[in-house]
Amino acid sequence: MSKDKHIAIVGGGIAGLTAAYYLQKEIKEKQLPYKIKLIEASDNLGGKIKTIKKDGYMIERGPDSFLIRKQSAARLVKEVGLEHDLVKNGTGQSFILVKNKLHKMPSGSFMGIPTEVRPFLFSRLFSTKGKLRASCDVVLPRGEQVSDQSLGKFFRRRFGDELVDNLVEPLLSGIYAGDINELSLMATFPNFYQLEQKHRSLVRGLQTSMPKKKKTKGSKPSMFYSLKNGLQSLVEAVEEKLEDGTVMKGISVENIERKDNKYYLQFRNGESYLADAVILATPAFAMQQMFHQYEFMVPVKEMVPTSSVANIALAFDASAIKKDMDGTGFVVARNSDYRITACTWTHKKWPKIATPEGKVLLRCFLGKPGDEGVVNLSDQELTDIALNDLSKLMNITQKPEFSVVTRWVNAMPQYTVGHKDRLDKLTEQMKEKIPGVYLAGASYHGIGIPDCIDQGEAAVVNVLQYLKS
Repeated sequence: MSKDKHIAIVGGGIAGLTAAYYLQKEIKEKQLPYKIKLIEASDNLGGKIKTIKKDGYMIERGPDSFLIRKQSAARLVKEVGLEHDLVKNGTGQSFILVKNKLHKMPSGSFMGIPTEVRPFLFSRLFSTKGKLRASCDVVLPRGEQVSDQSLGKFFRRRFGDELVDNLVEPLLSGIYAGDINELSLMATFPNFYQLEQKHRSLVRGLQTSMPKKKKTKGSKPSMFYSLKNGLQSLVEAVEEKLEDGTVMKGISVENIERKDNKYYLQFRNGESYLADAVILATPAFAMQQMFHQYEFMVPVKEMVPTSSVANIALAFDASAIKKDMDGTGFVVARNSDYRITACTWTHKKWPKIATPEGKVLLRCFLGKPGDEGVVNLSDQELTDIALNDLSKLMNITQKPEFSVVTRWVNAMPQYTVGHKDRLDKLTEQMKEKIPGVYLAGASYHGIGIPDCIDQGEAAVVNVLQYLKS
């Protein structure tokens, strides 16, 4: 019998791919007696990362970028030889749609929190009453020490309803595709709680802690990276680096059980795989299904609820847009009579890679809290909703050359209040009941591409330490 130890990675999204890549690297460099198997239920790797090319357009069906300041994603890009394909986003004015009018996003704000007085005071986003209420942050006492609270409760206490409804909520809900009155502060932005506890005023805390901006002429610096051939090219590059036989696609894991310090993975097709350690890079509900026989896993499905969203890419000739916007896009306040939640002017955000010359590409998002059923409408109905909403703002005189509709049904994990504590408890139970099994992915410690890569890297460290011990 082989003396090699076997590591199963279940889930081929970016977290699972990252784990496979860095495990393989460690095994080769240190000549470890380990074998890897990456098991993906679908026929494609990458999870939500999907790029399509059509008639000279490049359309991202999932995420379109990753933050520059989070270095793990750029590091993985360089690891697989794509560093010369990195491109920064085009910059420009962004807007927020409040009560049927586009307003410029106030400069000098961080996630909607004002750090400069002048832009906030002169913004027409808020009434005089709303500005006065928001300014109370500098005199209000710090909040009581609590283990967790909702984003909505925290920000409304500091700034009042108007700033939250018109600015903070559209930005944060856009990131997490959820309701800020349900989302956990400690699982999403614990730094805000820490700033309040340390500085009392959140505004003053940000002013003190944020690096001073360098005065530069011209446009503001880019914040996001993408790849000139689309983000799917990263998925393909990582897969190419994996040794032949590492990846199993179209194989669904039905059950995982621990016996004699090993893990038996039972596949839906009747086959099985024996592993010494397992990395679960799957949504929480899938993890719960695979370990359903363990009593402590029963509440996991409800521990991380999910929401559904859709996005529609609309391609036009530039002549069709009589009122093009001088900016990169807008988010929509919930008090506006629109069903779209945001729109990216992709041809301006990614001017060198997304569209042919003389063309326009718009990407609209739908599925706000209370309207998630919109994702069940037909492609034509979703396209019509997007066009109807856009026509209120932009003079569009022609039908789109084509549209691409993407649905993510029950695919957006929601970090509700108490998420971190529940996850910590689950991790302790797993350490006791199923040691050698580790979690990675958007259901757990962050939803962005760099967050998932970070989790994949952390899982590698944990698995290697476990097998060594």
